[in-house]
Amino acid sequence: MPPQPGATDISVESVTDTTSVVLPDPIETVVNGVGHLPLAIKDIHGHRSRSGPMPSGVAPYVSADMFKSPASFEKPKAKRWDHWISQESSSRTGSSIKKAAKYLKKPGLITLGGGLPSCDYFPFERIDVKVPVAPHFSEQEVLESGIVRTAGKHDIRNGKSLYDLEVCLNYGQATGSAQLIRFVTEHTEIVHKPPYADWWCILTAGSVSALEMCLRMLCTRGDYLLTEEYAFATTLEAAAPLGLRTVGIRMDKEGMLADDLDHVLTGWDELERGRPKPFVLYTVPTGQNPTGATQSCERRQAIYAIAEKHDLCIVEDDPYYFLQMEDYAPGRIHSTAEMERMPHDEYLNTLIPSYLSMDTSGRVIRLDSFSKIIAPGARAGWITGAEQLIERFARHAEVSTQTPSGISQIILYKLLEETWGHDGFLEWLRYIRSEYTRRRDNIVAACENHLPQEIASWNPPMAGMFHWINIKWHKHPKFHKDPSTTNLKKVEESIFQAAIEKGVLCSLGSWFRAQKDTDTEIFLRTTFAAAPLDRIEEAISRLGEALREEFQNGEANGIGQGANGHGS
Repeated sequence: MPPQPGATDISVESVTDTTSVVLPDPIETVVNGVGHLPLAIKDIHGHRSRSGPMPSGVAPYVSADMFKSPASFEKPKAKRWDHWISQESSSRTGSSIKKAAKYLKKPGLITLGGGLPSCDYFPFERIDVKVPVAPHFSEQEVLESGIVRTAGKHDIRNGKSLYDLEVCLNYGQATGSAQLIRFVTEHTEIVHKPPYADWWCILTAGSVSALEMCLRMLCTRGDYLLTEEYAFATTLEAAAPLGLRTVGIRMDKEGMLADDLDHVLTGWDELERGRPKPFVLYTVPTGQNPTGATQSCERRQAIYAIAEKHDLCIVEDDPYYFLQMEDYAPGRIHSTAEMERMPHDEYLNTLIPSYLSMDTSGRVIRLDSFSKIIAPGARAGWITGAEQLIERFARHAEVSTQTPSGISQIILYKLLEETWGHDGFLEWLRYIRSEYTRRRDNIVAACENHLPQEIASWNPPMAGMFHWINIKWHKHPKFHKDPSTTNLKKVEESIFQAAIEKGVLCSLGSWFRAQKDTDTEIFLRTTFAAAPLDRIEEAISRLGEALREEFQNGEANGIGQGANGHGS
């Protein structure tokens, strides 16, 4: 089947142990004879023709440097971070067996070295996946017009593809497959344009695994970790067994407060805290989990300046980056069509710049994931950062996760590379952005119609999939009866159980508190990601009923209907 619009138009030549990519003539990108233009989608074919053949065979050596544009190498190098790397990470020597992979490219080599099973004994001859063709992404459109991509066992040697089951089902390098590394490296350069030369991308088995490995690479038991005052619960739960203590930085509707971060670090007392000033800052800057807050460009610049001042490593966990939305407008549900008409360049320009894109020192480690933009069960993502740090990360991966599932990698390759290409991928990202925007509009409108706003308040999220609701717990009748003995946690649990009784499950804000048992407010985290739109409204209606009944004696406390006078 011929490549679909936006997909890479390639042919394959089998050359002993290597595979060459035959592409159109390169596009000259020299600017006034001095430098090179930044990589753009229109230049991908020409750029690839200058990058040399795709590494092939089982577990070949691969580096992001093979796929970066010449413009990347013209920038300054990152700073050195020897003083950040933990003793555990420094002691990693890497896999001696995997080091031998560099010899596999030798034509005619017969290997008796690595314990790689023969593909003759893989009980899979082909895998078929039906995928959407851009821009026809809805489930119904995929049923009607989707195409079937096939991965065969010997597609490389038969000249059908650059990736096949013989390779993906065997052991691989910790970097991930060359075929997928090329795509995410190009994507990272097109979208983020890291402003230093020696950045690397490698694949991960998802961001949670990658984060735990980053913490072990950088931190030592007893250290403090900086994060938002409400943080992704799994991050806190991953840090605790490592012996790390968290310091929650205050937040507003734009997320982490730069002034409070600077205040905490400037006033750090090593004697009182018992540890040196922390240098690892974990943040979810876009559609933050759990609060839904999105840091503005100005906020990110201010936090990055503080990172420079205090020599911080920023771990930028950004799974919702492409789910940035237009402002919420009461009474308006954004249409998918109007958002999909936007050209690629215009769409990318609407996105708030990432920390990676402003990182002149190489102090940002960025975690990207396919979980929120393709499927969480893929358990695949990628990490980008300074070569020195990513090399240490790879040494850890060699003896732990090794590489994401080969089946996941080849399915992603068939979708991203052979079907969509970079054009189609960006179209998909715009599509899911528009879908989540409509869902955001619906849940906020439901809150306006069904929640008693005398006790419930919120800021409409600007990205992601979470809606954060503040509950004025001081209006609870228990507090009015005896403020001195009223326990916030008991009120929170009572609200939670009342919602369950009404048939709706919300997450409690205290589950996400970075410094446990320091809560002064009650929050509920709701998500608009999964439930059908009509069920989202029904769930919020049930929550409204639960709040009204829980905050009994509503008339005395000024508790009435929703903003539009609707009952629940």
